[in-house]
Amino acid sequence: MATSSSIVSVFVISPDVHSERRFDLHTTISQLKDKLELITGIPSGNQRIEVFRNEDDTQPIALLDSDTRPLGYYSVISGQVLKVQDIDPSTTLTGQFTDVSQVEKFELTRDEYERRTDTVKSYIEKHKMGRFAPKADTPAAPTVEDIAVQLPVGSRCEVVADNGVTKYRGVIRFVGETEFGNKTGIWIGVEYDEAYGKNDGSVEGKRYFTCLPSRGAFVRPKRVTAGDFPPEELNLDDDEEL
Repeated sequence: MATSSSIVSVFVISPDVHSERRFDLHTTISQLKDKLELITGIPSGNQRIEVFRNEDDTQPIALLDSDTRPLGYYSVISGQVLKVQDIDPSTTLTGQFTDVSQVEKFELTRDEYERRTDTVKSYIEKHKMGRFAPKADTPAAPTVEDIAVQLPVGSRCEVVADNGVTKYRGVIRFVGETEFGNKTGIWIGVEYDEAYGKNDGSVEGKRYFTCLPSRGAFVRPKRVTAGDFPPEELNLDDDEEL
């Protein structure tokens, strides 16, 4: 009868197996091979069993070469490794279940894949998922007419500086596109109450409105609010002005 002191827990490694097993040290090598055949699938007559201190060890410390001797004869202890090799793999299936190089690969060209109706791509496209989901309508950019309704020419206004704090007041004199600023977007021409501007309503030789020198400036609509803003003296921030 096996006792706890006669039982060792070792790692069994073969081309298809990596597991921890418990064996009685009184088990003969012949009996051990019969057990390992059920574990590794390698016939007992084809087995070569080497003992290693650990899985990283490259030099075996023992070869279980006598079928009649017990496992304990080879001083096997728990934690060691039994590496089982198939000395005649041509007669068995050893390694064939883990060797993917022998597996015939199924490959499709891009065109063939696109034509199939049983792929992940076809599924998500059919159900309008992911990149095939309908895109939310992008709001159209406001036109000059739209902005002119909110910021009518001739109305009093307040302009917010780029720092988001300083504000200055004046009158809206122009709403529209310009030749400066890469000719993109809509600008608001403002005549300031004081000489905080950069021009007289003209930029680069083209006039958009007329005012006193250093009273004119052009800013983007998002910085302008039209309303009841009576004149007052303010310090003008020159950022983003032309």
